[in-house]
Amino acid sequence: NFTIYSIEILFRFFPFISFSLVVHAAEDPNCKTKQNDNSIGIFTMSIAPRAAKKPRTSKSPPSALTSGTNDDIPVPETTSLDYVNLTSHTDTFGVDPIPISWGHPDPSVRGPVICTVRHSSQRNAIGAHSGSYCIYTGLAVAAGKLNPDYLPNLKLTSPVFSIGPHSSWSDPKKIASIDPFGHLTTVVYGGYLDKGFDIRPTIAVTKAHIDLPETREAVAAGRLVPDGKILLAGGQSIVSKAAIEPVWYLPEIARRFGCTEAMLRQSIFRMTNGMYPELITRPDIKIFLPPIGGLTIYIWGDPDTIPDEDIELTCRVHDECNGSDVFGSDICTCRPYLTHAIEECIKTAQRGGAGVVIYFRKEGRSLGEVTKYLVYNTRKRQEGGDSAENYFNCTEQVAGVQDTRFQALMPDPLHFLGVTRIHNFISMSDMKYNAIVNTGIEIVNRVEIPKELVPDDAQVEITAKVYHGYNAGKAYQNIDEKELKKTVGREYAYGKPDEEKKNVVENVVKNVVE
Repeated sequence: NFTIYSIEILFRFFPFISFSLVVHAAEDPNCKTKQNDNSIGIFTMSIAPRAAKKPRTSKSPPSALTSGTNDDIPVPETTSLDYVNLTSHTDTFGVDPIPISWGHPDPSVRGPVICTVRHSSQRNAIGAHSGSYCIYTGLAVAAGKLNPDYLPNLKLTSPVFSIGPHSSWSDPKKIASIDPFGHLTTVVYGGYLDKGFDIRPTIAVTKAHIDLPETREAVAAGRLVPDGKILLAGGQSIVSKAAIEPVWYLPEIARRFGCTEAMLRQSIFRMTNGMYPELITRPDIKIFLPPIGGLTIYIWGDPDTIPDEDIELTCRVHDECNGSDVFGSDICTCRPYLTHAIEECIKTAQRGGAGVVIYFRKEGRSLGEVTKYLVYNTRKRQEGGDSAENYFNCTEQVAGVQDTRFQALMPDPLHFLGVTRIHNFISMSDMKYNAIVNTGIEIVNRVEIPKELVPDDAQVEITAKVYHGYNAGKAYQNIDEKELKKTVGREYAYGKPDEEKKNVVENVVKNVVE
């Protein structure tokens, strides 16, 4: 205790000195609180002069993408990974984050997002890269399969086609959930990399061929005609694509959700069971890499045409549905609507425009697949069976809320691409439509899913959604209260919950006895 108090006194009276409190895992036979061989035993302190910060200023026009000069870039303070460096509070031992000015058009002034473990005192973001997959990185280190000191070789990873910069990149009201410079790490932050900083891209840009059975069927039916450029004779389509990890600028995220930044931080901290204490203790850090799924952008045609309002743009924003998108479950319209959008994107690209599908990892309306399946069981077991009338009520009964996607952050990747007008929006969602147009993007035409593509068991979903406000288009004009009440889904012999519980208990007892 005397040591800790002494450190605090030194820090308060000598703020020009940087302290780092280090916790070593060591065996101390005199440590009365020691519980096992891995107990934390010894505190040590390192003291070093803190270099004076130089304010970064732009030395180039706002539209230029520069990496700054080496004089502007501080020396990296590399954290040794054989101990835990406690930097969990603002203005305490060793805390010296690289300044970041979110929304500045010059990336060298804006500053890089640093969220790797090598620079714990200088990192300017809470969380970790790769979303929930960061846990697997920890497992790889624990298993001895990954050297924690490893630095990725990024020399050959630069984008294979250009995106931006666009004026929207410097407007936090348009981009606050992704880093618009996240794909340009080696270009605009090369000086930091050369100095030894470990900075990871949060966006990867590449090209691919996509082979879908529905596209081949469209070719066979004559709805699509191969041109050898956008669509090959075998039914493969050629796309440009970008994978994006979420990077949140917390002040703007809070504004969009109509709450204070403090309330946002407290809510996330509480609902993650205290997973990120720095949301509470580090108000100086405004960037958060949340442990959620990211998104992928698929582009058919020339990406450079996307910002041009006079060139046709077809777009669908799609939220992940593993059961339908991958395995073909027919209880919803997700895969049919997705493949229909891809067909329309290909047609638009062949006409000289561009088609865009943005695929969000928001499984089960961002409630998760387990919750979604629990809702399915509730829908099928409720009195009267699966019905359009109670479609939304079942979700709220299980999850306490109908939907946690909210869509407030959804338009950001559109602004990342420079979109200002969508000629054909392949979606019936009123929430998505409103979110997009409220950020200044014009939508000319809304395209509903053709009725013949809706599976029989998905009639419950489409009827409920249209009745409650989804765009009906021309195909679903006759959905009224009478239609809502009479629309029911497929019946399953699930049995009542009490009967199922009895069977499970009997099987468990039987197995124990055996």
